[in-house]
Amino acid sequence: MFWTRRKHERREPVLAAGSLFDLKLDPRDRAGGPLQTARPNSAPGGTKPPSSKKRKPRRKKPRPLTLRRLFYWCVVLGIWAAVALGVVIALHMMKLPPIQSLVVPKRPPTITILGLDGKTVATRGDMGGAAIPLKALPPYLPQAFVAIEDRRFYHHFGLDPIGLARAIAVNIAARGVREGGSTLTQQLAKNLFLTQERTISRKIDEVIIALALEKQYSKNDILELYLNRVYFGSGAYGVEAAAQRYFGKSARVVTLAEAAMLAGLVRAPSRLAPTRNPELARARSEIVLNAMIESGFVSGAMAKTARTRPALIVKNDGPGSAGYVGDWVMDALNDYVGRFENDVVVQTTIDPALQSAAEKALAEELTKQGDHYGASQGALVAMDPDGAVRALVGGRSYAESQFNRAVAGHRQPGSAFKPFVYLTALERGLTPDTVRDDAPITVRGWKPENYSREYYGPVTLATALANSLNTVSVRLTLEVGAQNVATTARRLGIASKLEPNASLALGTSEVTPLELVAAYAPFANGGIGVIPHVIERVREQGGKILYARTVSGTSRVVAPEHVAMMNKMLAETLATGTARRASIPGWPAAGKTGTSQDYRDAWFVGYTGRMIAGVWLGNDDGTPTKKATGSGLPVDIWNRFMRTAHQNLPVIELPSYQENAFGRALPPGMIEAPTTSAPEPQSGFTIDRWLIDKIFGRR
Repeated sequence: MFWTRRKHERREPVLAAGSLFDLKLDPRDRAGGPLQTARPNSAPGGTKPPSSKKRKPRRKKPRPLTLRRLFYWCVVLGIWAAVALGVVIALHMMKLPPIQSLVVPKRPPTITILGLDGKTVATRGDMGGAAIPLKALPPYLPQAFVAIEDRRFYHHFGLDPIGLARAIAVNIAARGVREGGSTLTQQLAKNLFLTQERTISRKIDEVIIALALEKQYSKNDILELYLNRVYFGSGAYGVEAAAQRYFGKSARVVTLAEAAMLAGLVRAPSRLAPTRNPELARARSEIVLNAMIESGFVSGAMAKTARTRPALIVKNDGPGSAGYVGDWVMDALNDYVGRFENDVVVQTTIDPALQSAAEKALAEELTKQGDHYGASQGALVAMDPDGAVRALVGGRSYAESQFNRAVAGHRQPGSAFKPFVYLTALERGLTPDTVRDDAPITVRGWKPENYSREYYGPVTLATALANSLNTVSVRLTLEVGAQNVATTARRLGIASKLEPNASLALGTSEVTPLELVAAYAPFANGGIGVIPHVIERVREQGGKILYARTVSGTSRVVAPEHVAMMNKMLAETLATGTARRASIPGWPAAGKTGTSQDYRDAWFVGYTGRMIAGVWLGNDDGTPTKKATGSGLPVDIWNRFMRTAHQNLPVIELPSYQENAFGRALPPGMIEAPTTSAPEPQSGFTIDRWLIDKIFGRR
């Protein structure tokens, strides 16, 4: 049937041209490319005749960089940068201590050393100044630092993106580093945990630690730590040390102008230090004041008042000779209190007025006469008869040399050691009137001579000691025994090693000025041994007493009668002997000069009933001086200092315990005037020539 045949009739599919399902091949899809249309002069078949020139490949035009593609690549690069930054941070955190256990290093204790008048004479410790609580400071002081260093301190999390962006923009515009962009927290992190190197690695560590500090501490805690740790130049760490250094006052009482100057220093402490560049420091403080106004910390009227009362810088010539005192205190402090972790205050026996007088006398006399005598260095020690050191100068200039010659300088005392020889002889029954022969002597090939190389025959011990006759001293040492002389010296306070031989009589074993002066103290105090000391009391800043000196358990080391004899003989040294220039008007005084072999050392140790003082002069390398003797420059320095030290003080007699010509005991403190006259030398000199020789030419 018709409908049946149509039902089975096969039909071809028809696809509309250009539709989505048009599967017909395009001429361009042919393997050989599209057929070429015949052109004039073309080869048969419509192909182009072959050409000898090679056809250049067609270049593809670059696809335009759309915003969509730019955003895509920014995202990709950002992801990779974040991954890289994460890796870097992870590596840095691995080498840092665990952040959760991050502990601010304990501030090294500060040692404040006070003089007898309660004023600071020296400060020691790594930080240089005591820690001050934030609440104890005037409010404008911490505000000045916030205004100039980190205005958004109370609003950021340790890192200030706005400040960092501004610093980058400023640096790019200036084509150099003009601003750092570090917050106060970052600066504290650097000061507490890191070095000062300027590297990217250190900067990353700084950021990590700053974030940890912000998490663990309050803003005020961070600011307080910062103010007590930051460096202000001139060796001052912390606001207290800086205020003392530049203004001579505590940070607790600085003015607004002074606070602005301190805040301005931390950017470049060495360059802006007012002691080095006051104009720059003042210009910087003006910038700080303006920043405080902009931040709302102070009003324009307050800033105007501050400008009319600018900060005044105190004159500071450096630590001066008090530096030697500070070093000595630090050497002894651990023996008194052991280890300590908190700030301490050390009360000393030093009298600042006497310390200044001693420093001035030594420095000025060396400047005036040092070159003439070929002596470049010196030391001076002064103490009370109980051993309390009132002044100690360890060298000509502490700024030039910190070696403390008064405490650690071991030098030959020369004839200044002879009192121990004569005391040993007195304790074995001799007296000042005992006669011994001043004549040439030989000891195992050694031939000691007198300074003048003249000999005066039989002389009393008083005359021999006053005129420093070497042969008599050697004879006495051989008579009583060198070992006994050494024992006597140790009993009175000489701690250095002493060689018990005949030359000990002339002071060939080295001692320090401090111990030699202390060994003379029993002559001034009536025979009681002393331990030289400078520390009276040590307490913490909070008031807790760590050490307080009590009455020392010293005992008698010289019998009263022997003290009186020694004082009589040593007083003769100032009356008619080698130290006549040392006499102090109105004051009974005694002492002994000393000059070592080849004029390497010149000494004078003298005393009154109120004070013992000793002076040493020489050269650190041991080279000989230009015939400097104890009777010259050392006597001049000693006399200048002691006259100042005894001004307007009541006279105290030297201890005495002796019988007069009638066999009756003299009252304590009285000494008979010397009656022994100088003998005429056997060389034929007249008595007048002999006295001139004693005054001007002998030690």
